[in-house]
Amino acid sequence: MKNSLETKLGLFVILAVFAAWLIIETLGSADLFSRGKHVSARFDTVQDLKVGDRVKMAGVEIGRVDNIEIIDEKVSVTMKLKPNATVKTDSKAIIKFTGLMGQNFVNVTFGQPGSPKADEGAVLETEEQPDLSAIMTKLDAAAAGIQNITKSFSGEKIDNLVGPLIDFVKQNSGPITATIANVKNVTSQIAAGQGSVGKMIYNDTLYNTALSTVSNLQDTANSVHTAVNNISAGQGTIGKLLTDDTLYRSTTASMTNLESILIKVNSGQGSVGKLVNDQDFLKNAKLSLQKLDKAADSLEDTGPLSVIGIMANQFGL
Repeated sequence: MKNSLETKLGLFVILAVFAAWLIIETLGSADLFSRGKHVSARFDTVQDLKVGDRVKMAGVEIGRVDNIEIIDEKVSVTMKLKPNATVKTDSKAIIKFTGLMGQNFVNVTFGQPGSPKADEGAVLETEEQPDLSAIMTKLDAAAAGIQNITKSFSGEKIDNLVGPLIDFVKQNSGPITATIANVKNVTSQIAAGQGSVGKMIYNDTLYNTALSTVSNLQDTANSVHTAVNNISAGQGTIGKLLTDDTLYRSTTASMTNLESILIKVNSGQGSVGKLVNDQDFLKNAKLSLQKLDKAADSLEDTGPLSVIGIMANQFGL
């Protein structure tokens, strides 16, 4: 009897422990006493996030929310991660919800490849998600606006808008019918390849002309490319002028000789230098010109016979 009572008591304790563990797991605190790393993130609002809610990465649970508190007008969420969870320093924490009933969880991104792992107590960057209630409020306002628009087009107002249009169509049914018939006729002619538009669509002449023009442009471009290559290779007159340095050397030598001549002229060397720089020669030239001018004036005054007499005396006649 004693053994039976002890056995029952032992079974009861085992079942109680199992039930307690099951309740703790259901409440999200099964890892309360397990080892793990703590990281935190600060949000403007955590919506309906609670202690014990899941922390996920790419849909896989990596931890639980361990604590929620307000610090410096921000909501600090401390998360306890599993020992095998890898969170990087540039990972971001985002509060998301899994359904319309508002089941929230913290989603943590992978971060960039090669980034260092976050240490114990690291503070992750955050991204704010719009509040579900705010979204529902906006949807409600949008639905109300659509309802008001539908009301404005109901009853008498819709008749006021559509009525004049119906009257216009009735009064001009003949011209409208004729216009539609003309449009149908024109489209039929275009479909048959008639007229300018029809020929442009169905006739290959325009296509062939355009193709020929493009081919000619291509040939011209090839010719220009060939000419540029020949010039670069130093072929032809332009190519030689651009690539051969013979003209450059000749021009340089000519400029050097010209410079030498000008230096000699400026220094008074040679006939030209003396003519340019000798002041006595300049004075003599001026005197000779003055004497010649006076002699010309004298000849004009003496007359033809006097000139003949003077010439005769000069020659001893």
